[in-house]
Amino acid sequence: MARMTCECGEILSNSMAPNDIQLIVYTDKEWDKILEQDTIETWKIPMPTYDVWKCPKCERIYVFEPGNDHAIKVYKLED
Repeated sequence: MARMTCECGEILSNSMAPNDIQLIVYTDKEWDKILEQDTIETWKIPMPTYDVWKCPKCERIYVFEPGNDHAIKVYKLED
């Protein structure tokens, strides 16, 4: 569970499950590897490589690497 303040001032937290902040995002290669399994047991699906959060107020996207509390990428909508 984590919490941070978006650049727009909105408090973001993934402490509630489910939530609208944390997105589950897989690359095509990661997803293809999952689908190659004979049967898909949900508890065996690995977590994605990156942790992705979306601010519900300004819609900024924050991308985190495992073990890093600071976003490695921040995406903002163009005006």
